[in-house]
Amino acid sequence: MPESALTPAIREEIARVGSADIMVGIPSYRNAATIGHVVRAAQAGLVQYFPDLRPVVVNSDGGSADGTQRVVVETEPPDYIERILLVRPQNRLTRVSLTYPEVDGVAGKGAALRTLFLIARELGVQALVVVDSDLRSIVPEWIELLAGPVLKGGYDYVSPLYARHKWDGTITNTVTYPLTRALYGLRIRQPIGGDFGVSGDLVAAYLERDDWEPEVSRFGIDIWMTTAAVAGGFAVCEARLGAKVHDPKDPGADLGPMFRQVVATALRLSARNADRWLDVRGSRPVPAYGFERFADPPPLAVDTLRLLGAFHDGSHALGETWRAMLAPATAAEVLALAGEAGRLVDAADTRGGHGAAVDHSPESRTEALADLVAAFAFPDDLWTQVVYDLLVTVASGRMQADAVAAALAPVYLGRVGSLVIETRRMTAEEAEERVESQARAFERLKPALAERWRTEVAP
Repeated sequence: MPESALTPAIREEIARVGSADIMVGIPSYRNAATIGHVVRAAQAGLVQYFPDLRPVVVNSDGGSADGTQRVVVETEPPDYIERILLVRPQNRLTRVSLTYPEVDGVAGKGAALRTLFLIARELGVQALVVVDSDLRSIVPEWIELLAGPVLKGGYDYVSPLYARHKWDGTITNTVTYPLTRALYGLRIRQPIGGDFGVSGDLVAAYLERDDWEPEVSRFGIDIWMTTAAVAGGFAVCEARLGAKVHDPKDPGADLGPMFRQVVATALRLSARNADRWLDVRGSRPVPAYGFERFADPPPLAVDTLRLLGAFHDGSHALGETWRAMLAPATAAEVLALAGEAGRLVDAADTRGGHGAAVDHSPESRTEALADLVAAFAFPDDLWTQVVYDLLVTVASGRMQADAVAAALAPVYLGRVGSLVIETRRMTAEEAEERVESQARAFERLKPALAERWRTEVAP
């Protein structure tokens, strides 16, 4: 059990609130520009959809210096929400904004959520809804969609189902979705979605677990929660939330620590839960709650040449590491693809010819590459084999999950670059089918993974 004692100030807030039936938690760090809208939507959703329950909104902040907590406190009072909705709740809506304590000296999203879990347990809530603080698309109905399955349907974990831009959420599309689906047999489309609902029982189960590692206190928290719910046999469903409009980023420009923390956590958990997935074959959809929505997310520009360039550069810096963490045949194919990516980048950068300036905007760079990449593709089966090789490597103790995840990053960028090139002229529906095709490859090759597991890991 990690150290995460609630501070005296937090305990005072808990005593002030006393108890609650439903809680909306909002982790934040420097989100003053967006969190006001999130708080208003949360308050309105609680008043409109759960007027008979005792509600509380809790902001768990990382010590923002931009006034995030002040915005939460000063956002329109609940009585204003009641007037515009023409609903009179039976209980007073309470708001709390606090600075969360670190977990074993580590701060991050997971530490913020752990504080929310502790508060929810102390207040005795039946349902906890957590939403991101940078959301621009949240509406009051999200609160009902994420809490309703818990309070009305008996579900323990409500995962979000978004309409996202085809190039948004690439870690989800290429790693966590196909891996979770193939291993555990459940098609949870957004296993690291950020907006979710959990039951009081599942909150208690999270707090009792003894595998809260540093990555879980950071960005590894989402895949940890999903995996714990699935492996623990809790009832899981999805909620159709429509478009998610937040602060998306070009995966090649700002990969940051998120990739390493998510992938390292996913690999560790997969290794530890082998008894839960070794005999699982195929997959099935989970129940989906809410009306189907058709929405167009905002556009997202991706610099494809930067992705392929990072893949190629990584082969020079990490080639020996790739050979150590991948099967020989897999490593050979990956290194050959990295060489091809480098040649394409060189060809695209000199496409202007005769000293002419080359337009390096993401759109023009992608189009400059379009005529050159017809033969370039990172095959589904190869990417699946890469991920499965890493799972065996970590589980057998040959390399640590952190090191493996860090070395995988350039390969991942090459895979994303290939998908961006392939889907650049596809509709959102066509691109989604491309993601599904990749997930089916993970399922198809899983028996070979299970056989390797029994011969290389289990002994």
